[in-house]
Amino acid sequence: MEKKLRIKSEILDKTSISRALTRISHEIIEKNKGASNLIIVGIRSRGDVLAERIAAKIKEIEGLDVPVGAVDITFHRDDYDKVTKAEIKATELPFSVDGKDIVLIDDVLYTGRSARAAMDVIIEYGRPRTIQLAVLIDRGHRELPIQANYAGKNVPTNRSEIIVLKLEESDGEEKVLLAEKE
Repeated sequence: MEKKLRIKSEILDKTSISRALTRISHEIIEKNKGASNLIIVGIRSRGDVLAERIAAKIKEIEGLDVPVGAVDITFHRDDYDKVTKAEIKATELPFSVDGKDIVLIDDVLYTGRSARAAMDVIIEYGRPRTIQLAVLIDRGHRELPIQANYAGKNVPTNRSEIIVLKLEESDGEEKVLLAEKE
């Protein structure tokens, strides 16, 4: 039985999400001195959608098609044996990552475990020059020494709170909510 969530506040609306992704895209281009060596990789299942959006924004800004991939971290999670309802989707990295600057995209950075698992997947495919992390929301509470290079918004939370991201592509609406389990 799923626990109900009590919505506490709306953190970002559709316009704010778009602005955050535009800012992140500019920061990525600036830090990497362009987009010619970039690969954007999203962590399934919301990070891959955000990755596609960031790649589209980079194309608008730089005029370059940046390769986009997606990783499924299910089998690389350190709590894999406890995750029983995980839907496994394919990892899609149809290009060489060797020597490339990878920008890993996730929706919410919390403990750092998902980012660590995604880095493990990428490294199985080759040796990138760098792996950078971009997240829409950084909520704190790290358990591993991982931090985002780019963050749309920092949202200090307590451990009983949850960040809920709704995207048009999967949810028919666009917003980020702060919620609490009832």
